[in-house]
Formats: sequence, structure tokens, C-alpha cells
Amino acid sequence: MILYPAIDLKDGNCVRLIKGDMTKSTVFSDSPATQARAFQDAGCEWLHLVDLNGAFAGEPVNGAAVEAILAATDVPAQLGGGIRDMATIERWVERGIARVILGTIAVENPDLVREAARAFPGKVAVGIDARNGRVATKGWAQETDVMVTDLAKSFEDAGVAAIIYTDINRDGAMQGPNVQATADLANAVNIPVIASGGVSSMADLDALRDCGAALNGAISGRALYDGAIDLGEALKRLNG
Repeated sequence: MILYPAIDLKDGNCVRLIKGDMTKSTVFSDSPATQARAFQDAGCEWLHLVDLNGAFAGEPVNGAAVEAILAATDVPAQLGGGIRDMATIERWVERGIARVILGTIAVENPDLVREAARAFPGKVAVGIDARNGRVATKGWAQETDVMVTDLAKSFEDAGVAAIIYTDINRDGAMQGPNVQATADLANAVNIPVIASGGVSSMADLDALRDCGAALNGAISGRALYDGAIDLGEALKRLNG
């Protein structure tokens, strides 16, 4: 199981939000590239990047910070937030992003997801962000009537590389992930699932690893910055 350190970008800084609330952000670093390099030096295999401003704006906003991270690191990075057309997808792939994450557009224009997955095999993931089992879009600001499992199953034949499942109510709250919902989703689809939201301790990582579903990985942010999870130790445990 891969541990993906999260770098959430807001106004050029590395931050963490609480339950997706842009007014409740904590700045952990004013140099996201330096933070990314530190994660790489600690042994991470991937980076998880989110353009928070972009998720609300509907277009990339923190592009300079993302490019600085790519220049400072060698490990693959996946990026979400404000990626809603083929031109943006193509631009990020060309600039070295290993995997783009399509969230809002997966609900509003699923055909674009399919087109992108065909055009860039292995480089397109679907981000499913949920509150109480229902998908939320536009930076989690808009709730829909779409159920998580239904959306995930609709992409089973599309060739997407992964599904990143976030329980919004757990994100940034240090309350633990929704292990059961994550396992249920992973067991319901044949697409690799990455857990996100609330991963705040080594015990949470153990619970996800042993949840009864073969998860691709887990994303953690605040716990790594606060020291609740030691990245080096976690990597050893998950790969041991």
C-alpha cells in the first residue's frame, strides 16, 4: 500500500483545511517545493498535490507552485484541483504530472474523463469526494444526489488509473478515515482505490491496510506535518 503525502496549495503556500473549509486553513510551509523535497528525501514513492484555489476557480491557480515542486523532485506526482478540460489535462501531463485527478468534471462531464483516459493511458484518476455517501463537487462546496459507488462503477470500463476517495467530514479533522466506506467502495469496483480524509495515525494506516480490501494506497497530510505519523516509519511498516 502506497502512502501519498499530501501537499495542498492555497495562495502559493502549503496548507491544510478542516473539512474542506477554505476559511479554516493552517499554513505549514511557504515553500511547497521544499516540503515536497523533504517528503522525497524521507522515502516517499508518490506525492499528492491539490490546487485548492483551482478547485474553486475551475482552472489552475497554483501552477507556479506545482511547477516548482516538479522541478525540485523526482518522484511521480498526482494533481487535482481545477482540471476541467482536455487542454489543461494535456498541459499538466506535458509538464511532468504523472497522474491528473478529475473530480468535478467526473460528475458534470464523464465523457471527458473517458476521452482523457484514452488519450493518456495510466495518467487519469477520478477523485470522488463524498459527504454522507453523496458526491460533492466544486471544491466540496456543492453537493449532488450522485452516490459514490454509482459514480465509481460508471468508470469501470473507462481505463482510469485510480479512484481517490475522500470522506469530507473526516478530512483534516484528525478523526481517522472512514475505513468501512473505503473498503466497501474498493470491494465494489475493479479500479484501484486510494483512501483519503482523516488518516491521522499509524493505527489508521494499519486499519486501511487490513480493511479487507486491496487498497492502492492512502493519502495523509496534517498528520505528517504535525508529526502524528512519521513518514519513514510508516513507509517501512506499509512495505514490510
